[in-house]
Amino acid sequence: MRNSTYLKMGLNMLLHSKLRSWLTIIGIVIGIGSVVGILSLGDAMQEQVQSRLAEMDLTKITISPGYTKASSNMPGPGGPGGGGTTTDVELTDKDIDALQGLDGIQYIAGQVSGSEPVIYAAQNATLSITGVDPQVWKYMTTLETQSGRLLEPSDKYVAVIGSGVASGVYDQDIGVNQVITINGKAVRVVGILTEEGQGDRSIYMPIDAAVNLIDDAEEGVYDTITVKAKSEDLVDSLMEDIEKKLMISRHIIRDDDRDFSISASKSMAESVTEMTSSMTLFLGAIAAVSLLVGAVGIANTMFTSVLEKTKEIGTMKAIGAKNRDILMIFLFNSAMVGLVGGILGVALGTFVSTLFPLLGVRMMGGGSDSSLYLAPDLMAFGLILAIVIGVASGVVPAYRASKLKPVDALRYE
Repeated sequence: MRNSTYLKMGLNMLLHSKLRSWLTIIGIVIGIGSVVGILSLGDAMQEQVQSRLAEMDLTKITISPGYTKASSNMPGPGGPGGGGTTTDVELTDKDIDALQGLDGIQYIAGQVSGSEPVIYAAQNATLSITGVDPQVWKYMTTLETQSGRLLEPSDKYVAVIGSGVASGVYDQDIGVNQVITINGKAVRVVGILTEEGQGDRSIYMPIDAAVNLIDDAEEGVYDTITVKAKSEDLVDSLMEDIEKKLMISRHIIRDDDRDFSISASKSMAESVTEMTSSMTLFLGAIAAVSLLVGAVGIANTMFTSVLEKTKEIGTMKAIGAKNRDILMIFLFNSAMVGLVGGILGVALGTFVSTLFPLLGVRMMGGGSDSSLYLAPDLMAFGLILAIVIGVASGVVPAYRASKLKPVDALRYE
């Protein structure tokens, strides 16, 4: 027989199958739909993560006072080995001076931060204020302005505000060159940042002025020290050098006595990427269980079909059909079950993918709706996977059907 004959007879068997066969197809539909939908969601999350990483400064290293077990679990030299204690210590100019000579550091600066009442247009709101070094801040930050400018070295009582502060906190929007009042001191707005989610409700100003306006802030004492490495490749080694240097300068001998933490944007980005991949793999594995159930259903249906068509098999063999012909007919039939299930499953996966944004799924807290769609290669993967499962499930029943003897098959009741 020719392949077209196998195809025709396999299709005929499928079209005249009983309700049991179509119920079997539903199993494949659910399995393929789940796998395709979850992989589509995973792809969208990966794309969102990569987009976010592209916006991050992966050369940024942050030094914070205190050390906890939580920080010891972070990748990098601040990793395993933490003493499990939290200490209330300070970062000072002495720490910056100790790190100034390290190779690999492009910029280093301390920051102070706090929340203070900010008055504009007779309205009061408590907002986050960050004091930064205006000499290097514009070289260290990835923030951009939608209007105005960033801080300049000669600035004093001026501020760059987030877009959320500019519009959303007060009844009247704040524009460039408008004046806000922080702790009774007039501060002129010189720049408004572009909307980027994090930091939209923050105010940045020169550290000297911030120390005067933030309660508990002291000159030469910092809440964090930020380091910008010369390149992303130097981040890991630079973190190790910073740890060693600070251990020496702060006279810390035992690792358990460490009183500072080091974190890097690069390490956090890698952790997020790994977490996203692991979650997609885990959900995909769960969805694959339904595919396994569907495969068992196809095998069961094919065995039943062989029993129901035993006499037809005997008749076909009596008039000249070979074992290979019977084998191919049943394999084509099982492949078609998988193909039909795959087509409907891909359609279901597409439908499910369109529902994610409607259900409020926002990728990685991006703050914007992320549209999901099935890539052509993912559709092809779903169809090929369904066909392979169909064929694999039908191999044993088809082989048993091909080995039936004509006399025994014709006598079968």
